[in-house]
Amino acid sequence: MAGGIFALLDDVAALARIAAASVDDVGAAAGRASAKAAGVVVDDTAVTPQYLHGSAADRELPIIKKIAIGSLRNKLLFILPAALLLSQFLPQALPVLLIVGGTYLAYEGAHKVWEKVTGHGSDAEEEVSRQGELTPEHEQRTVANAIRTDFILSAEIMVIALKEVVDSQPDAGFVMRAVILAVVAVFITALVYGVVALIVKMDDIGLKLAERPSAGSRRLGRGLVTAMPRLLVVIALVGTAAMIWVGGHILLVSADELGWHAPYDVVHDWEEAVHEAVAGIGALLAWVVNTLASAVVGLVVGAVAVAVMQLVPRRGRARPRENS
Repeated sequence: MAGGIFALLDDVAALARIAAASVDDVGAAAGRASAKAAGVVVDDTAVTPQYLHGSAADRELPIIKKIAIGSLRNKLLFILPAALLLSQFLPQALPVLLIVGGTYLAYEGAHKVWEKVTGHGSDAEEEVSRQGELTPEHEQRTVANAIRTDFILSAEIMVIALKEVVDSQPDAGFVMRAVILAVVAVFITALVYGVVALIVKMDDIGLKLAERPSAGSRRLGRGLVTAMPRLLVVIALVGTAAMIWVGGHILLVSADELGWHAPYDVVHDWEEAVHEAVAGIGALLAWVVNTLASAVVGLVVGAVAVAVMQLVPRRGRARPRENS
């Protein structure tokens, strides 16, 4: 009897070790996949605060919560099942999806550059400038727009993460991939919108610190309040640059995987040349070369997409004027 109990305990311990190893494998794979998608994560973090422009202070966290819930729903209910099915039955479609997403990111970044150059702001900015703050109806549209943009960014994150899992663990089964991607989805959503919440409430934190009796706390609080407008400008610039750079990099890598090797090979040759020519900081400079080349590709593709999108509405508006 005692021997049977000990044998059962041994079996339980063995199962526990297997489960622990599986958890470690999932955690490690999720960490690698999340790191691979870091560029798009930075992009997502930098883009989201722009949707809160003009919102009342007491509405900022509720808006972020709504966007975060929508983002998690996007990842878990729509993107994850679709990506898993494609990876299982049509894996060659993953680079195509990445190209579509990379083009969209390049377009969004180039469109923001276009707005700055021409002075034409978005509809959201124009409505806020007229009314002073977001109305409930416009808040609803803002959340919907943010979730729609997040869908593209989330799709890029999930597909990049999935591709990393497929490449690094080709023997991983369907269930294992699903678990890893679910972990990535929850982790990245919490990270992105936790950071966004911290950014947008930093001025409130500064005001609270400025009211404390400690001179050091007051200085820190005033510094945070003063720095917030500049920080938001920097975040907007980083978000735009990240869209263009990440979009271009995705286009280069995905095109290479689909068989169009020339653009990626040229950039890779430049990287290798810089890495070998400069001692010490060659690796850093090679990364800069890759980043700049990706940004150029993203800006060119994005500019073409902006030009096409600028022409389409004009044709649609021309017909009513001709009829009148």
